[in-house]
Amino acid sequence: MKTNEDLTPEHSLAQNGKSFHWAGRFLGPKAGRDATRLYSFCRILDDMADGDIKNGPKRLKHIRSGLIDATVTGDLLLPELTNFISKMGISAEIIVALIDGLLQDQQTVALADERALLRYSYRVAGTVGLMMSKILGGTDRVALWHAVDLGIAMQLTNIARDVLEDASMGRRYLPAAWVKDMIPTQILAAATGGPCSERDAITTAVTRLLQLAETYYQSGIKGLVYLPSRAHLAIAVAAQVYRQIGVQIAANGHQWHNGREATNNRTKITCSIKALRSLPRRLHPYPIHQTALHDALVGLPHVR
Repeated sequence: MKTNEDLTPEHSLAQNGKSFHWAGRFLGPKAGRDATRLYSFCRILDDMADGDIKNGPKRLKHIRSGLIDATVTGDLLLPELTNFISKMGISAEIIVALIDGLLQDQQTVALADERALLRYSYRVAGTVGLMMSKILGGTDRVALWHAVDLGIAMQLTNIARDVLEDASMGRRYLPAAWVKDMIPTQILAAATGGPCSERDAITTAVTRLLQLAETYYQSGIKGLVYLPSRAHLAIAVAAQVYRQIGVQIAANGHQWHNGREATNNRTKITCSIKALRSLPRRLHPYPIHQTALHDALVGLPHVR
């Protein structure tokens, strides 16, 4: 059983968030510490949801209650977490939304449509974008909207990368409307049974998923101009490294059944160089956010 709760934030990031660990090299000491601390909290909450920490799901629900009602106490992580988000100016509602997404993963996962996909992606990753933006100095309201988009884009990339792995855990994040409501066992069968209409349908869905991710990447990267220059570069690097996973999936014909794609250090260096191209945008007026990107998110905390 994992014990990430007992690891230092830096070790947790190096072990579990290699893309962000790489990008963190471009942050200054204070921003780097705060961002790493945030990642560590998110990782612990994720491990609790998965049951990788003893009594994890039960503790996670208790922490959720404590974030809503200050009279609820008793978990060792709760005061540390609440002190951190208070110091960083992060609303407890955002952490609650993240926890709701993590708990959603512990139920039967079979997303119905694109709206459900985007709302789930907001909860588990758009919220992290919101919090990271605040920590790194992007507190403008429009900056937060773009930060949500970048988080969603990264989560969509994760889903495209992990179709097979998720199916092995009984989860299907590809919308039912895109894959004829296939269940995970059908996805696994399509992966191992040779070319078939089911495999083709999933390939088409992965293609569509990465196209959707690209729309959100474009918005998210445009919003980096709201961050201080050093944070802009660091997050641009993280975005390019994550985006590259989708590029590699597409280059391989969206062959989701061949296992997950990963980036090596040489590729990360190339992505870091590409990230520099976003810096000249700081010379131009701040972008206007496309409100339609958040139509599916209406009602979720701190989106509009």
